[in-house]
Amino acid sequence: MTTTAVQTRKRSRDRTRKPWTPSQIVLTLLGVAVSAVFVAPIAAALFTSLKSEAEAAEIPPHWLPKVWTGQAWKALWETGNITNWFINSLVVSVCVTSVVLTVSALAGYGFARTEFRGKNVLMGIVMSGLMVSPAVLGVPLFTTVQQMGMVDTYWGMILPQCAPAAMVYILYKFFQGVPRELEEAAFIDGAGRWRVFFTIVVPLARPSLAAVGIFTFIASWNNFLWPYMVTNNPDLMTMPNGIATVMNSYGIQWAQLMAGGLMAGLPLIIVFVFFQRQIVAGVAHTGLAGQ
Repeated sequence: MTTTAVQTRKRSRDRTRKPWTPSQIVLTLLGVAVSAVFVAPIAAALFTSLKSEAEAAEIPPHWLPKVWTGQAWKALWETGNITNWFINSLVVSVCVTSVVLTVSALAGYGFARTEFRGKNVLMGIVMSGLMVSPAVLGVPLFTTVQQMGMVDTYWGMILPQCAPAAMVYILYKFFQGVPRELEEAAFIDGAGRWRVFFTIVVPLARPSLAAVGIFTFIASWNNFLWPYMVTNNPDLMTMPNGIATVMNSYGIQWAQLMAGGLMAGLPLIIVFVFFQRQIVAGVAHTGLAGQ
């Protein structure tokens, strides 16, 4: 392509480019302001983690470090069991997500497509789980786990997080919207209920299943209270619990705490970067917008 043709095309594009309207300017400025609100805490944590502990504890605090140092990151790796915390969080979160996906999909499909005595009562019991705060169930759950001998075990951390009332309801509503004609056609061709579920219903439910899986993984990864209650063994600490132990005789090590928080949040950032399309599609399909 010649230089003249390139210049002609550029002039044509410049002529067709419309100036910004006042509404576009306002929305852009509003978007920048909202983005700054969400980015500011992350930036503050990053800058604090690059300060010395003495500078991080100064009052009033200041944004940029006077002396840039990675001592907090190095000290966290040396004194904290980061690798073990990360593996524990990964094992617990993956297991919880797998169980929740399996239970929610089977229960949601069962409620949506089968008729049995006491269905409405059982559905009401499941939905009542949405009205009870997990913090209220902490003591009875701990007593149950203790009687079953699962304190200081992976199963003690995993199983109590696998009561997915909200996820069952989300998939139940989705399965209700799947056309019955697709399943009836498969039944006529000789397919059974399980084959229809795995070959027709599950592929159609991928956006909703992806949303349920991602949100469950994030909630389990960030869960601090339950692993803290059920685990006394330092070798079983998850990332949130391990980071909370970053203290010495002088109190909280703020620079190390910020570095640990960024380490704990990094996997979730990676999940969002690689699965943001599935997250957006899942929110649209499941009606989680605004939650």
